[in-house]
Amino acid sequence: MRIHIPTFVAVVLFGIVLMFQGIVHLVNADVLQPLVVRLPIPGGIFWVYFTGVAMLLAGFSIILNIWAKQACYLLALMVFIIILTVHMPSLVGGNLNAPINIIRDFGFIAASITIGNIRKHIRQLGQL
Repeated sequence: MRIHIPTFVAVVLFGIVLMFQGIVHLVNADVLQPLVVRLPIPGGIFWVYFTGVAMLLAGFSIILNIWAKQACYLLALMVFIIILTVHMPSLVGGNLNAPINIIRDFGFIAASITIGNIRKHIRQLGQL
């Protein structure tokens, strides 16, 4: 399978976006905590930090191609859980941004699964 340079760049950009999202979760944990507190799940701010670290590690994993498929599949599962536990209650509560967040996160899931399936074919830039 021949992977073109734009595909490689897209995979790296996806990893960078994930790392950025992880940093946002870690830096703005106090802003994101109210979204978790509304849930009947104990832990509060722990889950904000957990998702931030998970996104950072997934981004590094994808870029470095170390356990990338597993990281992408676990990321897809995590994002799906976020849809069920954060965005769906917001949708039921009347939040007008919830449908946009749900659609965006389903796109994240699709991209994560796709990248997980093709990442093993891209060893390094010189082997494109």
